[in-house]
Amino acid sequence: MMTMDRRKFLTRSAGMAAASAIPAPAAPAPAKVARESGLKLKLGLNAYSFDKALRDGSMTLTDAVHFCAQHGVDALDATGYYFPGYPNVPSDEYIYNLKRTAFVNGVGISGTGVRNNFAVADAAARAKDVQMVKDWIVVASKLGAPVIRVFSGPERPAGHSFDEALAWMVADFKECAAFGGQHGVVVALQQHNDFLKTAAETIRTIDAVGSEWFGCILDIGSLRSGDPYAEIEKLVPYAVSWQIKESVGRDGKDEPTDLKKIKAIMDRSGYRGYVPFEALGAGDPRVKVADFLEKIRQAFGL
Repeated sequence: MMTMDRRKFLTRSAGMAAASAIPAPAAPAPAKVARESGLKLKLGLNAYSFDKALRDGSMTLTDAVHFCAQHGVDALDATGYYFPGYPNVPSDEYIYNLKRTAFVNGVGISGTGVRNNFAVADAAARAKDVQMVKDWIVVASKLGAPVIRVFSGPERPAGHSFDEALAWMVADFKECAAFGGQHGVVVALQQHNDFLKTAAETIRTIDAVGSEWFGCILDIGSLRSGDPYAEIEKLVPYAVSWQIKESVGRDGKDEPTDLKKIKAIMDRSGYRGYVPFEALGAGDPRVKVADFLEKIRQAFGL
């Protein structure tokens, strides 16, 4: 009996030692952005402000860079839709010429973005868009853009629950974030009152992806339920960039953005990085953008 007990003890001890030698699974990365406390803001212009002109060819991304330089804007968010041939990637010659033009004019490229749709049940369709995101991650890397903007999808898929769709979406985002990490580009989810409608849903998605290469583009105009400023404040710790817009939504209705409230939220929460803005609506976009820029500067003290 003593021999048997000793053998069991030695066997169990060896097993415990072996188990202790197996590394524990890596804990998921914290979803909130780790950064120094305090505020450091750099203004950016989202190219979508010149949507019509960029689409009809009366303006180019190079023109948008010069607009930023002329108006003292720190950076251009050079959305992918406005590159020649999108969704196909542009030539290296085009990418590097734009990068050089921005550099010699003292304008950063704060990011780029694509229009993907992961809210579809068709795995082949999602895989195609995952590859598109990867292709544009490479473009972002060549541009020197630190972040690429992506979306969940334009609507909730019929016949599938939110949880079911979120599960396949998170898997796609994880793949994109891992690829982004390999190329030094953060993949950032813009909540757009689409599949994702609230701050809580957006945070749930970011937490589920659990990558330091995945964050939030804080679109202040697309939080359409409840108090928009309370929703915005929830998302600041996850934000790697912004879209400051002229209007916010309160219970589905537009109201002019209170820029001083936005600045107060930033002061309380802390943010360091680019703050791209976007001016839309009727009228000469150059005038509208310049006017909105002045309002932002006054409210933000920049």
